[in-house]
Amino acid sequence: MPPVTAQVLVLGGTGEARRLAAGLVAEGVEVLSSLAGRVADPVLPEGDVRIGGFGGAAGLAGWLGEHRPRAVVDATHPFAAQITGNAVRAAATTGTPLLRLHRPGWTARPGDDWRWVDSLAEAAEAVAGFGTVFVTTGRQGVGAFAGVPGHCLVRSVDPPDPELPAGTTLLLARGPFSVADEVALMREHRVDVVVTKDSGGHLTEAKLTAARELGLPVVLVRRPPLPAGVDTVATVEDALAWVRAR
Repeated sequence: MPPVTAQVLVLGGTGEARRLAAGLVAEGVEVLSSLAGRVADPVLPEGDVRIGGFGGAAGLAGWLGEHRPRAVVDATHPFAAQITGNAVRAAATTGTPLLRLHRPGWTARPGDDWRWVDSLAEAAEAVAGFGTVFVTTGRQGVGAFAGVPGHCLVRSVDPPDPELPAGTTLLLARGPFSVADEVALMREHRVDVVVTKDSGGHLTEAKLTAARELGLPVVLVRRPPLPAGVDTVATVEDALAWVRAR
């Protein structure tokens, strides 16, 4: 079992969370990274690691009350709204300082044809008239595209939870991907439209560049809003500075 003396609990699973854990370890801070366990073979950060949920806000509050870390940094995915909400409630209950490390979303460039939607269901509606749809929204929620009349090319790290329609092509792959590889993939499968979430970051941004080069539209799902009143930074460096101040 990881030590109960961790000074910082990092809610992780992202590249930023791994970089933060590495920076904290390098500075001699005892850090425990918590991963939700939704990926079968996750890339593990430096330091101690805990895999599995806490049992909602109440479970996390109980853990914080028992282990008493000096601070919690929520560095989960921008779409992990439930985990972020649980962290906010648990931190407030226990009086634990909480920071949200929230990487910026993507910004459109000249030549981009981006079409914004608020949900995966709306994304499925937006691509109903296209032939081949490249779905890169992660394995959770892929079921929203089950009724899309065109062909779906689905890429995820692990197999999706719902059973995919018979005509779906599934690619199991983990980024980062190069622009050249993304262009070749889209040409090979004759992709007509790309669907993704506004995850931000550089690891999966190449698909947007490839779509721009090929003149393909991209349907982007907007991020869920952050809870009000949460201290938020955009970079690992700022998160490290916040931890130092604690």
